[in-house]
Amino acid sequence: MTIDWAQFSPLSAFSGGLLIGLAAAGFILFHGRIMGVSSILGGLIDSAKGDRIWRLSFIAGLIAAPLLAKLMGFMPSVRIDQSLLGLVFAGLLVGFGTSLGNGCTSGHGVCGIARLSPRSIIATLTFMAFGMLTVWLTHKFQAGA
Repeated sequence: MTIDWAQFSPLSAFSGGLLIGLAAAGFILFHGRIMGVSSILGGLIDSAKGDRIWRLSFIAGLIAAPLLAKLMGFMPSVRIDQSLLGLVFAGLLVGFGTSLGNGCTSGHGVCGIARLSPRSIIATLTFMAFGMLTVWLTHKFQAGA
């Protein structure tokens, strides 16, 4: 994926982070649950009937929001420089990682760190370290190819 750095603004990044933080705070205050996407999605498989509705609504909102933003003209153009097979492989690795780490960046990084959870702090540091290592290795191998 290519990012148009000329269109980047710290204000938009701050606003997005603020909205995510407010959503996570509201979710735990009004629903009593951590806003961890992998747990919400994973809970669809074996959730009780009353539990399924809010989970489906949450996932539907995650899908509908960028589609709505695109229709309203708020989404920048995105170019993905990866094959479909590469994207599927990356998605499977992310799924494996969230299973291995008992959660994802939204659960650990946003909600867990806010609660000062040692497990979440370590998990987030691990996510970030391996993300940086992956980018470095990818650039190193692509430069040599």
